[in-house]
Amino acid sequence: MKFLLTCDYAIADNSYRSLRTERKDQCILISGESGAGKTEATKKILQYYAVTCPASQQVETVKDRLLQSNPVLEAFGNAKTLRNDNSSRFGKYMDVQFDYRGAPVGGHILNYLLEKSRVVHQNHGERNFHIFYQLLEGGEEDLLRRLGLEKNPQQYHYLVKGHCARVSSINDKNEWKIMRRALSVIGFSDTEVEDLLSIVASVLHMGNVQFAVDEQGNSQVTTENQIKYLARLLAVEGSVLRDALTHKKIIAKGEELVSPLNLEQAAYARDALAKAVYGRTFSWLVNKVNKSLAYKDEKFPGWRSTTVLGLLDIYGFEVFQHNSFEQFCINYCNEKLQQLFIELTLKSEQEEYESEGIAWEPVQYFNNKIICDLVEEKFKGIISILDEECLRPGDATDTTFLEKLEETVKNHPHFLTHKLADQKTRKSLGREEFRLSHYAGDVTYSVAGFLDKNNDLLFRNLKETMCNSENPIINQCFDRTELTDKKRPETAATQFKNSLSKLMEILMSKEPSYIRCMKPNDAKQADRFDEVLIRHQVKYLGLMENLRVRRAGFAYRRKYEVFLQRYKSLCPETWPTWDGRPHDGVAALVKHLGYKPEEYKMGRTKIFIRFPKTLFATEDALEVRKQSLATKMQATWRGFYRRKKFLTMKRSAITIQSWWRGTLGRRKAAKRKWAVETIRRFIKGFIYRNHPRCPENEYFLDYIRYSFLMNLKRNLPKNVLDKSWPTPPPSLTEASQLLRRLCLQNMVWSYCKRISPEWKQQLEQKVIASEIFKGKKDNYPQSVPRLFINTRLGKEEIHTKVLQALENEALKYAVPVVKYDRRGYKARPRQLLLTQSAAIIVEDSRIKQRIDYTNLTGISVSSLSDNLFVLHVHCEDNKQKGDVVLQSDHVIETLTKTAILADKINNVNINQGSIKFTVGQGKEGIIDFISGSELLIAKAKNGHLTVVAPRLNSR
Repeated sequence: MKFLLTCDYAIADNSYRSLRTERKDQCILISGESGAGKTEATKKILQYYAVTCPASQQVETVKDRLLQSNPVLEAFGNAKTLRNDNSSRFGKYMDVQFDYRGAPVGGHILNYLLEKSRVVHQNHGERNFHIFYQLLEGGEEDLLRRLGLEKNPQQYHYLVKGHCARVSSINDKNEWKIMRRALSVIGFSDTEVEDLLSIVASVLHMGNVQFAVDEQGNSQVTTENQIKYLARLLAVEGSVLRDALTHKKIIAKGEELVSPLNLEQAAYARDALAKAVYGRTFSWLVNKVNKSLAYKDEKFPGWRSTTVLGLLDIYGFEVFQHNSFEQFCINYCNEKLQQLFIELTLKSEQEEYESEGIAWEPVQYFNNKIICDLVEEKFKGIISILDEECLRPGDATDTTFLEKLEETVKNHPHFLTHKLADQKTRKSLGREEFRLSHYAGDVTYSVAGFLDKNNDLLFRNLKETMCNSENPIINQCFDRTELTDKKRPETAATQFKNSLSKLMEILMSKEPSYIRCMKPNDAKQADRFDEVLIRHQVKYLGLMENLRVRRAGFAYRRKYEVFLQRYKSLCPETWPTWDGRPHDGVAALVKHLGYKPEEYKMGRTKIFIRFPKTLFATEDALEVRKQSLATKMQATWRGFYRRKKFLTMKRSAITIQSWWRGTLGRRKAAKRKWAVETIRRFIKGFIYRNHPRCPENEYFLDYIRYSFLMNLKRNLPKNVLDKSWPTPPPSLTEASQLLRRLCLQNMVWSYCKRISPEWKQQLEQKVIASEIFKGKKDNYPQSVPRLFINTRLGKEEIHTKVLQALENEALKYAVPVVKYDRRGYKARPRQLLLTQSAAIIVEDSRIKQRIDYTNLTGISVSSLSDNLFVLHVHCEDNKQKGDVVLQSDHVIETLTKTAILADKINNVNINQGSIKFTVGQGKEGIIDFISGSELLIAKAKNGHLTVVAPRLNSR
């Protein structure tokens, strides 16, 4: 371990020194298979720079944030796999910015392909992302209560699929403390942390959402409690989220169509939402970390005054018992990195020797470009074929994708399927599998889920629901422009391929160094080396070929101009200037230095030095020469320079002193003059304060106005109900009144702007109720503070036969009422249902009467505190039996909603004394209203219906 750390530190130090001396961007590529130690190597390099680089208060802050970004990203992006307890399930490229002093002043992180499928599924022996277990194990009781969580991970469907929720080698509670501390260092506020953890908790609740099938075969949510938690944590409407999980909205020919989902589709929609929420939150988290690491040059904001050192820590090569789309992308990424390694070392170095005319015996190596082309080639590569299957019309499945692969790349030597294999090989290949011969070995992939994971689809109504979230993080993650963008988004594989291409461009633009991590054994044990495993890694990484190239090649090479410029002071012929060709100057220089023929070679444009010791000796000679020249120059110029400096400083001091004395004197005189004039103007203005505006008092009046306005600015009313207002001076009385009116208008406008659609509807209904009943009905004041609700009856309280009969009509309002017979006035319990077109009276499972709003001629109610009202209908309609006498405990609310829906606001009659109503064809009934001590409704001896309404204290 100490040797490995020494190698890491040596490479880190060498890259840092090259960055400082040559001012050229560097990068360190850390590679190896899963569990080989890439993430740990990255952290050790960052720790090394944190300790060895120059420091200041600002630099220390950047160092802390660079180091603390690791625990946060590991918590959200790493998980336990079969090979590694802390496996990176995303790729990470980090740029560290250094200023001219070599101090780290900023950074930026790029992330690649988070394994979102792990959120909803884990193989046996694996876990979900660390953050879920850390939250449950380390979260405070109060926090878990707010999030609706329990400490037992077995309670959550998304955490039990791998059957190893707790692992003895992982201390989730301690990791939670480290992660929370890191969030604070990076700059997360308490509110942002709460919002972030609410999203994490929502994913766990989402996994516990269950569905059942109704009579039509459509899915229904059966875990209503989970929907309530999700609505609160994601800050969305619960009913909207419930509908979005069980229905799919599509746009066909410009129209929105909604169709119910079956059980399988609903489960898919739930899992897709969980993956989308977590994946986008992770990208938001990386952007948040980047903002805290961003470098801002305050002195020269437009200059690129920094150099960059990149660290690539990306997932290693993976071979599991079951390999899917994620392993395919991960191994493709490793193929690209191996190709880059070949391009920058084995291939480019040998090509350079040939182009420079250096005698060279080529070293043979395996070039994996053929595998990369198999995956990424246009039209014929695996990714292109996968995209084509995802986008083509018709019934495309994972099986048709495999068939298309067999048809297109069947002759490729690195591709094999059950159909293409011989009889012996078929035993190890399933019918839904294909095998690729990677540079690191053969990997068998199952095509199950390839199309779904590549499409990565999220139903439109789920996107709309998330776009309306009031959680700030979710609101940023789901951009509303996605809903209007008609361009089909790129598939997951194409996005990953494009991002890898950009990564390769970034790495090619920098001077590379390499750290190859070797996995000593598969059992994750210390001090145990599996020779067969290590030999295999050395072989497929191409380390032996690279070693042979380095051993046979040259340790140092530079262009003639650069070499001559650096070392020309070591030779009298080339110092101080050389007027001939650079090639001839270098030849004279190496001859003077005594280079032996076997120590160097002269190419067409460069000199090649074989042994490091030769270069080190040259550097030592250069250092001695520099010291010698410096000593001579110092001795010659020291006296002259100091004399010249002294005389210059003396003249400068005299000039500065005289100028400063004059400046101070002029400033004092100007300040005294200004003070005298100000006091004089103020006194004169006070004397003429009651006169019309004139030159004598304008300064004083302006000051008084300014003082009043500043006082007004500090003491403005806080809300519409705040009637306080500073007393204005007489000259500003009219202006004060105008300002007060404008302030009130502005507060009213601001208040109205903040009103939600639901509250606006409530206020509109209250305004209509006020227009109808205010000052006209005794019990109206008691209804004012009570909110009108959407319905007084839930769907479960209305008989299913009635709901089926109203299938095509949307139910707008429902309330229990008492109906009085037209003749005997017997009270019977009923339900009043209001739709967009009719009022319907229901008895249990039967519709007793339907009153279309077109047949409703008016509504009558008394002015007393009773709850009776009469619906007047056209008697000419044979379907109608006459007017309807009803009683509702929520009479103001019921009549307001009825008047709005029937558009009969002006047809509500408030009567005093009695109401006449039609009993049948040509017959009338009368209701008499009188005041009394308590409510009484009975038939009087005169045949009228008598209503005794209780008296109220105030009206």
